[in-house]
Amino acid sequence: QVHLVESGGASVQAGGSLRLSCVVSGGTISTLYMAWFRQTPGKERDGIAAIDADGTLNYLDLVKGRFTISKDNAKNTLYLEMTSLKPWDTGTYYCAADHGPILWGTIAPDEYNNWGQGTQVTVST
Repeated sequence: QVHLVESGGASVQAGGSLRLSCVVSGGTISTLYMAWFRQTPGKERDGIAAIDADGTLNYLDLVKGRFTISKDNAKNTLYLEMTSLKPWDTGTYYCAADHGPILWGTIAPDEYNNWGQGTQVTVST
């Protein structure tokens, strides 16, 4: 019953910034384990960033210092703020949720049971 709707994807130039949003319904984000994943054609979904119910953060090394995951409990919304975008950041970004607990470490897609439809990010050089 948890539904996720992503938005904010766009085509931008390298070095630019974007803010992705994921609106949660059918669940309370303050009690959920949330994450962002990225997928390119022919590849598996890679975990980009995760935040657990108490706010603990986990990031893929390639995005540390550039991307920030956060949530607004009052708005029941998850965010991914992306800066200094690189061409290899291109892909479809998915919001994911689970009631947890989550096995912490690698941000793995099989740890999350609820998924959004994805939003496309294209970074050009």
